[in-house]
Parts: sequence; C-alpha cells; structure tokens
Amino acid sequence: MKKNYKAALALLAGITLGGASIQVLHAQTKSAVPVYVVNEVDVTDQAGFRTYSERQEVLIKKNGGRYIIRGGKINAIDGTPPKRFTIYVFDNVEKLQSWQNDPAQKELMAMRSKIAKFRSFAVEGILNE
Repeated sequence: MKKNYKAALALLAGITLGGASIQVLHAQTKSAVPVYVVNEVDVTDQAGFRTYSERQEVLIKKNGGRYIIRGGKINAIDGTPPKRFTIYVFDNVEKLQSWQNDPAQKELMAMRSKIAKFRSFAVEGILNE
C-alpha cells in the first residue's frame, strides 16, 4: 500500500512539473513572436520628413528593430496604394514597447504630424520554425 502512495505522489509531482514547464515554454514562445510596424505615409514636408526618417531609423535600431520595407516602388494590385509605405520588425513585443516608450519617440510623434499624414499599426507575426 505504501508503494501505491509513493507512485501516486511521484505521478502527481510529474504532472505538476510538466504543466508548469508547458506554461513557461508557452510564455517564452509568446514573447518571442515578432511584431511588425506598418506605416502608410503621405509626406507633406519632404525636408522635415527626411529629418524625421533619419532620427526614426536610429531609434528603431537602438530598440532592436530593423526595416523590412522602406520606400521603394509600389505597384497597385487592387485599389489605390499609399504614396509611401514602410514596415519594420521587432523581435518581440517588449522591444516594440521599449521603442514606443523611448523619450525620443515621443518627440518624433509630435514632429511627424507636422510633416506627413500617417496610418500606423503593429501586427504580431508568426514564429519561423
């Protein structure tokens, strides 16, 4: 009878440990999902936008991001495309939040409304396995 208790206790401990491990792995995977920032831009002040763009590039890199698309020729497939389009990616939501909360970003956000019209959003990507 004593062996049954030991076996049951070992089984319960194994299930508990396994469940906790799955939760930790799930949390690590969730935070490792890349996050893409997509911008449609209609520039109204070219010189101001150049300054903004240079400063934003430094800030994105500082916070672990990198450009995927930056300008370039846009070919319409359906509908009217934006005049300018950028996509940059951060390795996880924590790096995106670091970029968003950077004091320099707050300055740039105030600047950008004066030099262009933006439509911006962030999208979680998928893990490449």
